[in-house]
Amino acid sequence: MSRALHRYTLVVTVATFVLIVAGALVTSHDAGLAAPDWPLSFGQVFPRMVGNLFWEHGHRLIASTVGLLTIGLNVFLYVREPRRWVRRLGFVALLLVIAQGLLGGLTVKLLLPLWVSSAHATLAQIFFCTMVSLSVFTSPGWNAPRVPVDSDGPPFRYLCAGTCVAILAQLVMGATLRHSATWDRLLPSTLVLSHVAGAILVTLLLLVVCFLVLQKYPDQKYLKGPALIAGGLLVLQLCLGVAAYITRQWSPNDPQPLNPMVGITVAHVACGALVFATTIVLTLRVFRVVPATVGVAEFSLDTQRAMG
Repeated sequence: MSRALHRYTLVVTVATFVLIVAGALVTSHDAGLAAPDWPLSFGQVFPRMVGNLFWEHGHRLIASTVGLLTIGLNVFLYVREPRRWVRRLGFVALLLVIAQGLLGGLTVKLLLPLWVSSAHATLAQIFFCTMVSLSVFTSPGWNAPRVPVDSDGPPFRYLCAGTCVAILAQLVMGATLRHSATWDRLLPSTLVLSHVAGAILVTLLLLVVCFLVLQKYPDQKYLKGPALIAGGLLVLQLCLGVAAYITRQWSPNDPQPLNPMVGITVAHVACGALVFATTIVLTLRVFRVVPATVGVAEFSLDTQRAMG
């Protein structure tokens, strides 16, 4: 494993997280059309960063940086990564960031239609998922030894994967709510109630996953670490979700978003992305080190054969 490649991948992943936060700031400030043209802003590469243009054009600059970093990542993967499937995943990440940029431009050209804006936010999470996965695959810990697993009950790895899918669906639902220009009219609509129901489902699934990790593998730091972080972030995310709802209820008719609502909403988005990231890390590590259906006895026999 190349440590330099892994560190560079982490840089791109962190930059992607910053991009998600920047996008949330644009949405929370209602700054999506601060620049009516694209890809330039008022025909300039570096316009005066005043008012909502600071958030909108700043988001574009960060997105351009992430795109360039992703190109560099693909070059790095081609030179230093021997595994073909990892190089292909890097190319997929490049295609995703290009599509993400085009969707961003389309949101401006079509004046922020809900379906395009939601697709833009959804693709951002998928790209972030891809970058987190690449960070795991290029890490030295990816070669960690396997651990025994009980063969009773549903396969643990699929429970983890299902939790990741549920979190992604919840993030998509949240993005749809944030981009809806009729938020107040939607309350309490089917969409909002579905988001609340999704939060309950995600909470139950992730708590079960964390409990099983701590119960079955208390001495495995490779699995225990992300499980504890995911559980802590989940609690914080639930608190931020309640706070975001309360702050919006306090100011339903304000002419523009107020700072408390903006700050809490952006923190809610950022924490949701972190919950998603840590769950992805946990899931990939579970797939790597925990056999799907092999019992303890079979595992011990295989280990003895490998050592002998």
